[in-house]
Amino acid sequence: MDWLSIFNNAAGELISPTTAAYALAAIGLSVHFGYAGLLNFGQAGFMAVGAYAFAIATLSFAAPVWLAILVAIVASVLFAFLLGIPTLRLRADYLAIVTIAAAEIVRYVVSTVGLTDVTGGSQGLNGYNREFQAINPLPAGTYGIGPWTYSANDWWVRVFGWGLVIIATLLVFLLMRSPWGRVVKGIREDEDAVRSLGKNVYSYKMQALVLGGVMGGLAGVVFILPRAVQPGNYGTALTFFIWTALLLGGAATLLGPIVGAMLFWVLLSLSNGIIVGLRDVGILGFMSSTQTGQVRFILVGIGLMLLVIFRPQGIFGNKKELSFNV
Repeated sequence: MDWLSIFNNAAGELISPTTAAYALAAIGLSVHFGYAGLLNFGQAGFMAVGAYAFAIATLSFAAPVWLAILVAIVASVLFAFLLGIPTLRLRADYLAIVTIAAAEIVRYVVSTVGLTDVTGGSQGLNGYNREFQAINPLPAGTYGIGPWTYSANDWWVRVFGWGLVIIATLLVFLLMRSPWGRVVKGIREDEDAVRSLGKNVYSYKMQALVLGGVMGGLAGVVFILPRAVQPGNYGTALTFFIWTALLLGGAATLLGPIVGAMLFWVLLSLSNGIIVGLRDVGILGFMSSTQTGQVRFILVGIGLMLLVIFRPQGIFGNKKELSFNV
């Protein structure tokens, strides 16, 4: 087995655009669940809305990058209102049901044959990132060291994606130390007590849902910059992978979503490399390539179960943060 190649591939996932997208989506999910106590099982839906809004604005309306990003943000806000208005006055489990159903509805709608001219149908969309690459401020060439050696375009995607992660982290840091953040965390602990103090609980929940949803929409933009938009990428598995990253690092923590996303992709790449290597040398020769891909997700599932059993607060989390009733 080529251990050097396996470890290089795993190390490369530390700063990959996909990891950045997962980190950004997990930060949004942390705002929803970790700080506000909202059970959102449709973060993949927010990512799909942001991704398609960005791609359609670029391809169909020739919008510049900044305007396409703004369209993605507005679409995410509207999607959050669509989900929140009928559910946020009800119990938390209603939001969970609505979000997971809405994410699936979005995925099926964009893959509809009748919308192929706009959404690309089941084939998706591509070619929307040319404008983004055209504004790349980095000089042409290859830069980096070891497993982190990339072309200027690859670095530009990483700089943009991780820049958004840093901005989102700073925003959450400031907001959760503000009066707004204290009210939101109070709602997480006991919304009746917050309501008795004259606060509009419904309004604060909606604001948290919108904020986390916008982060999910921007994560969708980062997610598609190095690849095509494919509706199959936005299934329920995507949401649960983001939940895994969040729980791995710790909900309601500043660095938890980022570290969780990094560990998730490093471990996923490492386990896949080891399993494929063992198959190639004959130890797991009875497995097909499809089966090896399934095994790594089985291992991730087992790891998540062990995490929930033995350290439900995550790496950076505090058990007290999980004492609220959702």
